[in-house]
Amino acid sequence: MRALSDTQARPGCHPPAATVEDFRRNLAAVRARIDAACRRAGRDPAGVRLLPVSKTVDEARIRLAYAAGCREFGENRVQEAHGKWEAMADLADLRWSVIGHLQTNKAGLVARFANEFHALDSLRVAEALERRLQAEGRALDVFVQVNTSGETSKYGLPPENVPAFVQALPAFPALRVRGLMTLALFSGEVERVRRCFVLLRTLRDRLRDGAPAGIGLDELSMGMSGDFDIAIEEGATVVRVGQAIFGVRALPDRYYWPGEAQP
Repeated sequence: MRALSDTQARPGCHPPAATVEDFRRNLAAVRARIDAACRRAGRDPAGVRLLPVSKTVDEARIRLAYAAGCREFGENRVQEAHGKWEAMADLADLRWSVIGHLQTNKAGLVARFANEFHALDSLRVAEALERRLQAEGRALDVFVQVNTSGETSKYGLPPENVPAFVQALPAFPALRVRGLMTLALFSGEVERVRRCFVLLRTLRDRLRDGAPAGIGLDELSMGMSGDFDIAIEEGATVVRVGQAIFGVRALPDRYYWPGEAQP
């Protein structure tokens, strides 16, 4: 069974980016990987959006990434993301995506500042977001999170529950459903990782034609620093990349996102 390359399997080997040039170099390397994966899959690289994941990264380094060309960032902790949004309000063209599990009591913060939410997996969260978004006079792009690996440590709907969930989403008009999201199995074995992405794409393809009016299922948010090449080969339209851009984090992954693999 084929294994991931060192760059894929050990995203933590990336040194921290500390200058604008560091970020430019890292972004160029990530985009080269995106281009190569698209060539292998016969896809246009323009069909893949890079979402830099800036969780745990301080404002100063995010500003360096901005200077290097980044205009959107993904965060998994809502309060951390909201604080950065407030601190960087002078950069009016920044977009913020919340990519981690959301508790209903944090829905108000997400409704205030986020442009995207990548982890919708319960009607309770949908209801809370809808109520808060209506109060703010805003709408929010959302992705339905699916647990394709079957791991109990991961959030997301079981694949068999997704069809009924999608059918219920027209009740929340402030939520603009764009597609599905998943976190693959954290493994060095390519085919085990690939199966998670194939499952999400297959599920999306099966649901797309019968989706309710106004529910979009064109997008697939899947793939992180260690596996986004495989995700692109299987149809990813959004890849969430952190360590390959910002460098290795100071603390173990379990501190930042217990039980789940890291962007």
